[in-house]
Amino acid sequence: MAKPFASSADMTEKKETLEILADGVYALTAEGDPNVGAIEGEDFIVAIEARATPQAARDWLQQLRQHTDKPVRYLVLTHYHAVRVLGASAFDAQEIITSETTRLLIEERGKQDWDSEFGRMPRLFKNPEEIPGMTRPTLTFDNEMRIELGGDRGHLELKFCGRGHTAGDISVWYPKERVLFAGDLVEAEAALYTGDAFHMDWSTHTLDNIKAFQAEALIGGRGAVAKGRADVDAAIGQTRGFLLGMREHVEATHKRGGTLKEAFEATHAALAPKFGQWPIFEHCLPFNVQRLWDEYDGIDWPRIWTMERDREVWAQLQG
Repeated sequence: MAKPFASSADMTEKKETLEILADGVYALTAEGDPNVGAIEGEDFIVAIEARATPQAARDWLQQLRQHTDKPVRYLVLTHYHAVRVLGASAFDAQEIITSETTRLLIEERGKQDWDSEFGRMPRLFKNPEEIPGMTRPTLTFDNEMRIELGGDRGHLELKFCGRGHTAGDISVWYPKERVLFAGDLVEAEAALYTGDAFHMDWSTHTLDNIKAFQAEALIGGRGAVAKGRADVDAAIGQTRGFLLGMREHVEATHKRGGTLKEAFEATHAALAPKFGQWPIFEHCLPFNVQRLWDEYDGIDWPRIWTMERDREVWAQLQG
């Protein structure tokens, strides 16, 4: 019997948990749904990620407003995926910040990604008719940017740590409290989506750069907040292990002249015992294996996912 496409059958609302990780540092997690966060400056907020729709963003802001009424000056988007960015209009931010590479990716493939992710994860798109259009940054940078928070709040460092989940992911580092918002470069007991990834870079020096922050708290793209160095290192290690496991089995199949379907089956069999119960594992793995297979075929720049291509790959590998 064919499995339901991606997460199209997952219509169960997830329990949201708002945590205050330090003075003025907030993270909202939701049982494997995309995480969001915020950090207070002296008289403004830096919001991190925008959710999939304005309504979903307002739901998050309503919770945040129970703790602070400061206006959002900066909205930081760690990468371009639709479920992270299309709620941006709800924040009324003075600036929307991404890496320059993310800006280019939005122009190249943002609309196709919107259509693709709506088909894959419809539950996350609450009142999608309210989305005013593509979210585009108003401020970009190449490798690093600093935001002064004012007063005794310190500063934030926005950093490109290397190609990983996408070509343009950034992390948000708050050195005063040693808190890192890593975006989808790290997941804490949630499966990785790697359909637009650079597996070799990500599993090596990019994660090395993330680990080098020596964060005391890490908020990944999905999953629980990692608290304490041991849990932070464990989340990074789990992420690396997932990537290396995929690399091992896809590469072996590719080298011996096997098929994409065989690579998927070998990877699924190897990873499912450890990772199979994590959120979105079954959803992600076909797209992950297809992208990694492309890399072994010498395709460096990820091919664009469309609704049609999504269904074709799913039918071939999970159908």
